[in-house]
Amino acid sequence: MGKKLLAKASFVLAPRGPITPASNSAGRAEGAKPKTAIGAMAQFTDRQSSAIKEAVHLKEQLEEFQGSLATKLLDPKRIVRSKWANRHELSFVGPEFDGLKEDIRSQGGNVQPIKVRHLKDESGKYEIVFGHRRHQACLELGIDVQAVIDDLDEKHLFIEMDRENRQRKDLRPFEIGAMYCKALEAGLFSSARRLAEEVGIDQSQLNKALSLARLPVDVLNAFESPLDLQYRWVGDLVGAIQKDPDYVLSVAKAIQSESPRPTSGVVFKRLTSGRGTVPHMLKNDEIVKGSGGQMGKLAFNGKKRSVRIDLANIDPERFAAIKAAIKKLLG
Repeated sequence: MGKKLLAKASFVLAPRGPITPASNSAGRAEGAKPKTAIGAMAQFTDRQSSAIKEAVHLKEQLEEFQGSLATKLLDPKRIVRSKWANRHELSFVGPEFDGLKEDIRSQGGNVQPIKVRHLKDESGKYEIVFGHRRHQACLELGIDVQAVIDDLDEKHLFIEMDRENRQRKDLRPFEIGAMYCKALEAGLFSSARRLAEEVGIDQSQLNKALSLARLPVDVLNAFESPLDLQYRWVGDLVGAIQKDPDYVLSVAKAIQSESPRPTSGVVFKRLTSGRGTVPHMLKNDEIVKGSGGQMGKLAFNGKKRSVRIDLANIDPERFAAIKAAIKKLLG
């Protein structure tokens, strides 16, 4: 009886070392050989499912980084401004820029990277896509600038620069308008409408920005800085110029010679007020009387920027003195 029971018994010897938990639903040890065809199929299916899950996970991780560009520290001396740069020179001076530079200095560099592209035909140099002020700050501080390097064509460089800068509140209407004018003059876009569509800006805002940038040079120079110009001034300035260009230009030129210079708000009012409110120094007629019965009349023509002087009851002997005084006045 004992021999029969022993003959029917079967034993499985466990491998030496710790027993590891099964890696499949049937509770089989890892690497164990299945005893049946059904068991082999189940083991194969489990392993395939695990491989598929791992592949999907890796794909999801790659998608997270797809399109991402690594940052790199670059010598700011190897980086040049873009020809599409929309920053006016005055954006690199003053309290705002000083504050930006101090912030970068205290943090040991620019936390927010700039973006650049390889400069064609100049090995080892780069052109700024956006981040001109951060680059200038690092250049003046003498520290490397953190940058993202990407290869972009002219149009996409322009579009990225424009969109990034419009998200920043410190870009001024005149700077935006100057950039758009430059792009249209270079033929980067076929029309203002096409430009508005591709950069994603409202057509009316684009027209205002272009109008500011296209104001006559004397009008722009009348302001302390063109960066002070505002979108809400466009209609009045353009209207005043269209109505009486000679008068507006004469006032603008007169303002440039004043010291101290009036504030930009005052300049705007004077340029758009019209002839009815001409400053005292531009009054049309001025009567001057002398102690000996002499009389003079000065007539100012703002449109022609001329002064007519009529003198009456003047002693001929004083003519030379009058002539000398006028010559001295004209300098």
